[in-house]
Amino acid sequence: MTTSLTDIVETIRSELTTLNDLRDATLARSRTLTRSCAHSIRAIHRHEWDEADMLLAQARTEAKAMVDAIADQPTLYHAGYTQDALKELVEAHLVNAVSRQLPLPTPAELYVTGATYLRGMSEAATEMRRFVLDLMRRGQVLEAEHYLEFMDEVYSHLVTVDFPDAVTDGLRRHTDVLRGVLERTRGDLTMAIRQDQMRNALLSFERNLDRHLGTDFAGADPGLHFPADDDSQE
Repeated sequence: MTTSLTDIVETIRSELTTLNDLRDATLARSRTLTRSCAHSIRAIHRHEWDEADMLLAQARTEAKAMVDAIADQPTLYHAGYTQDALKELVEAHLVNAVSRQLPLPTPAELYVTGATYLRGMSEAATEMRRFVLDLMRRGQVLEAEHYLEFMDEVYSHLVTVDFPDAVTDGLRRHTDVLRGVLERTRGDLTMAIRQDQMRNALLSFERNLDRHLGTDFAGADPGLHFPADDDSQE
């Protein structure tokens, strides 16, 4: 029996309609997943651990549903919006693991490819700058070194992944961005540590003076006070 051209086209039309519906559903799921990941990172920065755990669990459920639905559609799985959402999932989980010193999740646990995991790892390392700056503002410069070390370790690994962008989904650009953020963060933290050391050295010197001279330089107001001139007292 000969199949007519009309039958062939109608079959293709039906397949494309199904694919388009699945694409729309995947796009909606990717947006929901991205939103859950962003909210989880915000909760982590605020140390709202219960909220962060709930959002991360929700994100994993959303990711699994999205990936399972397109398991037989590699075009949709490898689409930019799908991989970008999964990259956000990796970033959120790595930020959570590093900030709470938990075991790092694997690509298989997050339903992602190796290339997507590496891109998410790069963005997680970039996010560490915010932790460093927050700790510096609170005067906890030594605690900030933990996050800088993670950034440095990630960058050290990423520069060894030398494959074409077609294979790594543009990892080289993410690595270049991380390098700039890493160097700025290293400079900021180094300056803060030096200032902290100088402050402690001056305080120690003032205490030694107080002990030998019977003064109270260490407890004095560090501001400069000038006596009023004669005209202002008239």
